[in-house]
Amino acid sequence: MGIHYDYKSTKGNKLMEKQAKREKKLAEKKAKRLAKEGPKQEETKIKPLDPKKPISLDFLTNPNKE
Repeated sequence: MGIHYDYKSTKGNKLMEKQAKREKKLAEKKAKRLAKEGPKQEETKIKPLDPKKPISLDFLTNPNKE
């Protein structure tokens, strides 16, 4: 009866340990991946609109014409 009694009484602790181990492993993988990639840089920079220029219909329909 000792094995079964021990299993049920420690089941919760073992599950919590497994979960903690899994989360630790995932955090290490994520940190390693982020270190490998390097810092993220913004690829697309949106140009602000010039407040002195009027907005034309051509600009609204085709903003990438420049």
